[in-house]
Amino acid sequence: MTRLTIHLSARLGLRYTPPMLFMVIERFRLGDPTAVGARFKASGRMLPDGVTYQASWMDMAGSRCFQIMEAPDLDALNVWVRRWDDLVEFEISPVLTSADFWARRREKP
Repeated sequence: MTRLTIHLSARLGLRYTPPMLFMVIERFRLGDPTAVGARFKASGRMLPDGVTYQASWMDMAGSRCFQIMEAPDLDALNVWVRRWDDLVEFEISPVLTSADFWARRREKP
């Protein structure tokens, strides 16, 4: 967010709410990523507005993918999940960066 955006938001009485980070573990049905790869090649990531892909890692067997996604809330992320849940089982956890976690800890009495 730029300084101008922050300034205008403050003047207008708006509050900026940063997006949330989510750790997404995808387990490919039958342990096979082939169908997921084919859909991705044909249609891309199929992200809804407001959801951003950050990074991903595959396990060595190719049966799971670990992703960091950014979204305004879990409901927004679930729009994306529904586009893939015929091929993938999802485990989703809201996460914080380590820096944000420790900053919040220091703020608490």
